[in-house]
Amino acid sequence: MDEPTFTVPGFAEGQALKIVAYGDTRFTDVSNDMDTSPKVREYLVKQIAREKPDAVFMTGDLPFHGADPADWQVYRDETKAWTAEKLRIYPALGNHDVLGGWDAGVRNFDATFPELKGYLYYSVEIGNVYLIVLDCTESYADGSPQRMWLEGQLDHLPKTTDFVFFVSHMPLYADLQSQVAASLPNPAELSLREFILSKAPQIHAKLVVINGHIHNYERFESKDVSYIVSGGGGALPYRILLRGPEDLYQDHAYPNYHYLVFAIHGKTAEATMYRVTNPYHPSKLGLEVKDKFTLTAP
Repeated sequence: MDEPTFTVPGFAEGQALKIVAYGDTRFTDVSNDMDTSPKVREYLVKQIAREKPDAVFMTGDLPFHGADPADWQVYRDETKAWTAEKLRIYPALGNHDVLGGWDAGVRNFDATFPELKGYLYYSVEIGNVYLIVLDCTESYADGSPQRMWLEGQLDHLPKTTDFVFFVSHMPLYADLQSQVAASLPNPAELSLREFILSKAPQIHAKLVVINGHIHNYERFESKDVSYIVSGGGGALPYRILLRGPEDLYQDHAYPNYHYLVFAIHGKTAEATMYRVTNPYHPSKLGLEVKDKFTLTAP
């Protein structure tokens, strides 16, 4: 299918948009404060609700054990503020979303997001933004159904699109430490990255890739494509001791719980990364701006 899977009505051409992106939350029983930080998780949800974004892009690993319906219930309970604000939530599947059994994880995912109508990879047109959510739990290798679908999407982007956001869990670009210590990106993601680059010259929009899995924040710009790792939603943090020169974010503050806000006005997207302060002192949690950058559509 070459048309967008979903189209959000009511957005006039050129209308300003606010988009939040983040991931790796690991919703689970609040007694588990080792694999995730319940207090930080809850705080970030409330802060995102206060942002009142037009959409929330989630990079995956929403629950801790995707096959366990109880973890998905924790997600629903802890995100009631999002429901009250009627936020549009667009999640990607990560490895923890199907942890314990793919079929059970997908069944729980579908039950939690019935508005996605069973789609595990899908696209959303919202104003001048085109979102493409990819499923890392299924193949997106050359010749696969997901790759063929993606090619059709990129070949038939609406002329009004200024920004294409690719959201998936596994990173397509990663810092030097992750390359050495965790062999990231994987071959599957490297192939996907090369495919997107092969299509880029024919695309009239700015391409932005947002991934998770690494529980920190990284940012790169390569061949006019932006790559962002946003995995600071509450999961056990990952310390980055060595940031290579390609990483446009060089701060070593730890832990790096955070979320991103994209304020889109026409062909300009002003991005801000908000990091949680005092993460080990729940009564003193706050936010600080740790990264700001501007993306410009052709």
